[in-house]
Amino acid sequence: MGGNDRLLRAARGQELDRPPVWMMRQAGRYMKAYRDLRQKYPTFRERSEIPELAAEISLQPFRAFHPDGVIMFSDILTPLPGLGIDFDIIESRGPIIADPIRSQAQIDALTELDPDTAMPFIKKILAAIKHEVADQATILGFVGAPWTLAAYAIEGKSSKDYTIIKSMAYSEPQILHSFLKKLAVAIADYVRHQIDCGAQIVQIFDSWAGQLSPTDYETFALPYEKMIVDLVKTTHPDTPLILYINGSAGILERMPKSGVDIISLDWTVDIAEARAKLGNIAVQGNLDPCVLFGSQTYIRDRIFDVVNKAGQMGHIMNLGHGILSTTPEENAQFFFETVKSMSFS
Repeated sequence: MGGNDRLLRAARGQELDRPPVWMMRQAGRYMKAYRDLRQKYPTFRERSEIPELAAEISLQPFRAFHPDGVIMFSDILTPLPGLGIDFDIIESRGPIIADPIRSQAQIDALTELDPDTAMPFIKKILAAIKHEVADQATILGFVGAPWTLAAYAIEGKSSKDYTIIKSMAYSEPQILHSFLKKLAVAIADYVRHQIDCGAQIVQIFDSWAGQLSPTDYETFALPYEKMIVDLVKTTHPDTPLILYINGSAGILERMPKSGVDIISLDWTVDIAEARAKLGNIAVQGNLDPCVLFGSQTYIRDRIFDVVNKAGQMGHIMNLGHGILSTTPEENAQFFFETVKSMSFS
């Protein structure tokens, strides 16, 4: 059997026989195999930082559905302890930062990230994935962007209104900018590390940048997304980078200025209209995750609608956000089977 490089070819705008497909939050709670494993290993950090566990979780959907991309099971906050910012992830509550970043003194005290020392498990996870996947799918890594990581680190937890980080942005912007720059340099190093360990594409999640006005996005998020891309491209120019922002409709046309190769779209924009606005750049997405609660006939029709609107080149089929934990597993399987059954010939 030959190799499967559809995801890479789509990222590079090359011709394809069918749309490549993977799914955000592909490994996780909607799968019985994951829930069974979680019973034995109840904390998220042990599941994501014990290499054998994280590799096993990463590979569960590959074995079940054979997607075109296999993404490493991890979290965007994973590199923070390497900077001196510890965190925990509490079931049903999300990430908790015990000592939120609120001052320049705290930022000055942060350490320089050494991914190999701080996160030795990453190399082992990606090596184990590569060993099993071989050339039958593209291996994806991922990172959080500076604005989103700063939002967690400054707020101390998830937030609905981001008043603490926005107050800092508007009253002490120099402090925030110094933190964002430090994060950008660290995350660029982390992206390079993932690539060196076997990731063939890396997705940058700036999940909370959609909470910014266009002006604030251009001030506090876009420059640091671009800093990451510029730094990575100096050493790894051929590795495609994806940018995903939840709620990005208002800043969509600004996102390509980051320099990424692919824009991942949430479901609140029509993908044909988005392509017209974005111009000549590959796109990913953008089925509403809740469609997977519909009938299989409905799911199929909505998949066809996205693919037909996206066109036959430069499109990676995906959801517009992560798969929801209560999604019927058989519908996830149907999603993959439907896309893989399509043909551009």
